[in-house]
Amino acid sequence: MTSPHPSDLFVNGAWEPAPDRFPVVDPATGEVLAKVADAGVAAGLAAVTAAHDALPSWSATAPRQRAEILRRAWEIMTAEAETITRAIVLENGKAWADAAGETAYAAEFFRWFSEEAARVPGDFRRSPAADKTIVLDHRPIGVSVLVTPWNFPAAMATRKIAPALAAGCTVVLKPAAETPLTALLVADVLRRAGVPAGVVNVVTTTNAGEVVKAMLADERVRKLSFTGSTAVGRILLHEAADRIVSPSMELGGNAPFLVLEGSDVDTAVEVAMIAKMRNGGAACTAANRFYVHASLADAFAATLGQALGKLAVGPGTDRGNDLGAMVSTAERDKITGLVAAAEGDGASVYAAGTAPVGGAFVAPAVLTGVEHGTTITREEIFGPIAPIITFEDEADAVRMANDTEYGLISYVVGGTVTEALRVGRRMDSGMVAVNRGVASDPAAAFGGTKQSGLGREGGFHGIHEFLEPQYLAVDL
Repeated sequence: MTSPHPSDLFVNGAWEPAPDRFPVVDPATGEVLAKVADAGVAAGLAAVTAAHDALPSWSATAPRQRAEILRRAWEIMTAEAETITRAIVLENGKAWADAAGETAYAAEFFRWFSEEAARVPGDFRRSPAADKTIVLDHRPIGVSVLVTPWNFPAAMATRKIAPALAAGCTVVLKPAAETPLTALLVADVLRRAGVPAGVVNVVTTTNAGEVVKAMLADERVRKLSFTGSTAVGRILLHEAADRIVSPSMELGGNAPFLVLEGSDVDTAVEVAMIAKMRNGGAACTAANRFYVHASLADAFAATLGQALGKLAVGPGTDRGNDLGAMVSTAERDKITGLVAAAEGDGASVYAAGTAPVGGAFVAPAVLTGVEHGTTITREEIFGPIAPIITFEDEADAVRMANDTEYGLISYVVGGTVTEALRVGRRMDSGMVAVNRGVASDPAAAFGGTKQSGLGREGGFHGIHEFLEPQYLAVDL
């Protein structure tokens, strides 16, 4: 990655250098792509100041004008998809097709929320006692701190920035240190689309804990939107509670994938490949545990193993590869450690693909003989490993699927849509994909139950995370 790509902080509409910098590494090769500005607490608070100063003007901007800026951002991002896709591939490691899909998905949040900006509903009605008129309006919640993870560096940024700007809020984005370059490209897209200075600020840092803590302690910050692990989410919720900062939290997942008796195996594997292998398995929505009816388990494992074995594994810059690198060697080692733990618990590597030597690559694999409750069914794998647990009784499958502290998404495949939907309604998760391998859509409410978070992103709900209702009692 060369100089045309920004690598400084983006504060108050300008690129700001920092005295300290940190390297961003291509996980496929170990090459240093760029050295990015490493913000401290002072830089984070300067970004809050910029957002606070820009808030009155931006919140007063006509919704249609905000909408047109977001629409232009969609147009620019779509036109420059190749550049953004390449940045994602290089710093995240994922395959080119995955990165291209993310770029299109990320841009779509700008288009969706450009439409929502001008459609925020209100209420006007006579009170039941007929002594007043009830008027319900919505106003922007205020300066918002957005914290995003490394696995979808473009989409997680736009999924938060777009509704915030549509609502009239100003933002400070803190992207993951592993993948800051994509976020800085998104900021540049917004700058060129006409976002005024201070409305969007990006603070890159290796000291995320202290920088975010300082911003949440600032009385000018009114909103926190976080995507990441449940463990970090708990810390941030405590910090947000000190000042009653409104939280939206998209946290960890442990998605079950149920293959019901009577399902077509080929169809189930086709769906499973999407649910498991999107983003190389490094997605909070990735199928993590496969519960397969005993009558189908052998055929399902064999067919899934064959499909995984055909994947070409290598650098995402080679567009012929199906599976790229994990984001770091540490992440690679965590995944291979989970496989080793599963083997120690009695599981077998039924089928596995191959991966290049060197780099943060993981060979895809199917594990059989897995027992529900073992480590690999409790931990979020975040990689191309598919553990299979068999069941005889449907009620037992539902029980095991729901036996987790997480509740982001579930997958159900059945012989008929009616059968799969019947079981899907029994899943204790915020989202259920029925006979399909992906549920995410900018037009749909994304979010989970239990330890998987609070609030929703996308859909009609997404903009309301950045709005506060205001009731006016009118003597009319």
